[in-house]
Amino acid sequence: MTTGLIPGAQPPDPRPTGTLPQQRHEPDTRAALHVDNRPRSSVITARAAASFEPVGRSVATARSFVRDTLQGWGFADIVDDAVVLTSELVTNAVVHAGTHADVLCLRTEDGIRVEVSDRYPEREIPLQGSPATMGSPDREGGRGLQLCAAIAGRWGVDYTPTHKQVWFQLDLPDRPVGTRAAGPCLPSELLPLTDSRVRVAVVQIDRTGAISAWNEDAEELFGYPADQVTGKPLTDLAAWPHTPGTSTGIVEALQLSRWEGSYGIRAADGRVIPVYASHLRVRDTEGDPSTVCLLVRDHERAVLQTPLRLPASDATSNADGSSSDPFEVFIGSPAPDDLDGLLQRTVERARDMLDGDSAFLLLATDDETELEVRASTGLPSARQRFARVPVEAGPGRYGSARMPAVHEDLLSVPGAVPLLSGTGMRSVVTVPLKVEGRLTGSLGVAAEGPGRYSNEEALRLQFAADRIALAVESARLGELERLRRGSLSFLVEASDLLAGTLDRDQTLALMAQMTVPTLATWCAVYTIADQASDPYLSYVLHEDEELIDGIKSLLSKVSPPDPVPTPGARVWSAPGEAAHEAALRSSMRSLGLSGGPAHQQVTSGIGPTLATASAVGGETVVLPLVARNRVIGMLTLGKPTDEHFRQEILELAEDLSRRAALALDNARLYSERTAISQALQRSLLPPELPEIDGVEVEVIYRAAGEGNEVGGDFYDLFPISDGAYGFAIGDVCGTGPNAAAVTGLARHALRLLAREGLSGPAVLERLNSAILDEGARSRFLTLLYGEMRPQDDGSAELKVVCAGHPLPLRLRQDGTVEPAAEPQPLLGVMEDLELYEQTVTLDPGDVLLCVTDGVTERREGTRMLGDDGLADVLTTCTGLTAGAVAARIMRAVERFASDAPSDDMAILAMRVA
Repeated sequence: MTTGLIPGAQPPDPRPTGTLPQQRHEPDTRAALHVDNRPRSSVITARAAASFEPVGRSVATARSFVRDTLQGWGFADIVDDAVVLTSELVTNAVVHAGTHADVLCLRTEDGIRVEVSDRYPEREIPLQGSPATMGSPDREGGRGLQLCAAIAGRWGVDYTPTHKQVWFQLDLPDRPVGTRAAGPCLPSELLPLTDSRVRVAVVQIDRTGAISAWNEDAEELFGYPADQVTGKPLTDLAAWPHTPGTSTGIVEALQLSRWEGSYGIRAADGRVIPVYASHLRVRDTEGDPSTVCLLVRDHERAVLQTPLRLPASDATSNADGSSSDPFEVFIGSPAPDDLDGLLQRTVERARDMLDGDSAFLLLATDDETELEVRASTGLPSARQRFARVPVEAGPGRYGSARMPAVHEDLLSVPGAVPLLSGTGMRSVVTVPLKVEGRLTGSLGVAAEGPGRYSNEEALRLQFAADRIALAVESARLGELERLRRGSLSFLVEASDLLAGTLDRDQTLALMAQMTVPTLATWCAVYTIADQASDPYLSYVLHEDEELIDGIKSLLSKVSPPDPVPTPGARVWSAPGEAAHEAALRSSMRSLGLSGGPAHQQVTSGIGPTLATASAVGGETVVLPLVARNRVIGMLTLGKPTDEHFRQEILELAEDLSRRAALALDNARLYSERTAISQALQRSLLPPELPEIDGVEVEVIYRAAGEGNEVGGDFYDLFPISDGAYGFAIGDVCGTGPNAAAVTGLARHALRLLAREGLSGPAVLERLNSAILDEGARSRFLTLLYGEMRPQDDGSAELKVVCAGHPLPLRLRQDGTVEPAAEPQPLLGVMEDLELYEQTVTLDPGDVLLCVTDGVTERREGTRMLGDDGLADVLTTCTGLTAGAVAARIMRAVERFASDAPSDDMAILAMRVA
């Protein structure tokens, strides 16, 4: 659809010209009834145009276009007649003629002219004087011209070679000079009820959606001074009643030429104040658009509400004199793709139709056991929205939502309509919404006075409910499908995020961040270490970070919910009750009613306490976190004061809790395994190294991977006897428990056998036999073992056996590097080993470097560090301490490749001082 609006000066005549005949019709019957001798001005003060494609939905779009245009011009008196005529003419164009339809609305001082053009001029229009050819009411076509003849003050047809144009003109009704609308005089008891002083907040919104003007009544109603809100988006304050993503939002509403309806404003004290608003889009002298919003308390809506039909115009009569019900006018333009908008307009029209003080509409759950409040007017909508009541509220006909019911006085039957408890409503009529015999909802209208309704009103309301039930169910199914598609996307993304970490704390944070604010306003996660432990409050999150500490403090004083494994959400009232009590105590102390501290000392604590009470004052639900048939925690979701969860959100939260529970349990198992592996790894390494006189010793050990596997590399340095020390560095094949068993066997066997006075070869031969005795659990082992004896002259004598291990390297003071041993067979492969030891003397300043194969086999693509590369690095370490040598070797190994090491690395450096 393309549209255009040109207010102000008179545009050129939009009617096409051509050589084909033109027809003009001024019905004789109407001329006889309505003699009009007034001169009519031809000045066009505004125009709006739109083009519609030849598809069925264009008819509804054209109706909305004409309705919005005329309401924006202030012509509410003739909106419905114009919409009916436009609907029929556009239907002729896009459905029957199958062409595009162009709609042009022209505003004059006396009324409006609407022109509908199609691109099928061969489709002739019968002359008015031929009723037989003009069509009958029972025919599919021709009704549009009959309606033009019956309703319009003037109408006609223009032809061109390419277009056919049907136009009609509607005149404004005659009124006394200066009267825009008028109503009858009413007794005082029938006048709308307001407070002693009516406050009308005037808020102006600029083109960016920010507040640019805020009057004194707005300050009184909502508690914000003008300088505090000026420049802020209205969306920061508005509690919009529609579900995001499924209906018109406040941003879209602010762009409309005129909008009227109910929503809420979050006041400075945290409460949501229901308001009735009237928005008008204007422009300043420089052409910049803005929106002027008039706001009153919702129960004072009569101050701003536009009447459905003004009594002065006698607009409730059809051409034949029969009465037209206002609710039926609404049924003529449903919005099946906007469920919340449809429901809200339904309750407003139902209330006006029965002259009630409030109305509500509930939709049934899939199992038809509960009804969920989805729209209301004249009630605290924030508190009631998404609240659930049972279908069978009591015995008998009037206790079931499946049958119409009239209660003349609710005081005589307390609790008959739980939704109205404490609202001051006395009489109520409710009717079911049914589709193909299945209960889909319930519609009710209530009044503050008793005895207002009878069976006659119930029949009228039931007739309206029957008309709207199918449209509501269709829109509900459409919304449900959109929600389900969104839920699937949400769960896929949540699963990916939860699968991306095995850290427990990060998993807790992800759980909370995925629920707030998508599913709830705040959430808390309780964890249970084991079946004997109590739930522990592990994480708290609120969409307002300033409230997190207050909620955490409040929950810490409340007993945690019971860890019930039953699936599904259950209501938990303890936080709301505790918050209410805390707020009440703070308020009493501030007033000096409890004998507590002075007012000045407690005033600073009242604000946070009330804010916390408001944050957790709504519905709170608990979902168990069950993994591997065990309750490992609870996910708690909450709403602010008087708000409820909708059933679809709870079902989505239940799906999320199952995924989150498994991710949390996986993180727990991973953490436990990592802790066990790290503890076992530490037990396989010496707790500390002995100090050797005249010899510097430095060891660097780096485990590969994430630390959840026990490596096979080990080292040791221990005293054997007076003045003698044993040292070893080795590598067991593989990782995990079996490798750890061989590592522990080797390290402890070395110490035990060496202290028995055995030589190096004898120690390794006995260790080889012990490894082979392990059978299938055995692993081959490369090992460098030696004994060191410092000498009186400052040197050190070493006796070394290298069993399949990388050779130790000796760095002399002159910078030369040479192997300090010869290679011999590794352990754990052959039974009969013939090993021998070699004696090496380290002079003062010499360094002995021992490493595992994780150092020499460091790779970057096809390159490998190797023994030669290690020797080249060691050559540069002349004159360095043992610690500096080990650090330089490790730095060189790390820089050799960009990837993280894939094998454990151990470096043992000994330098004779």
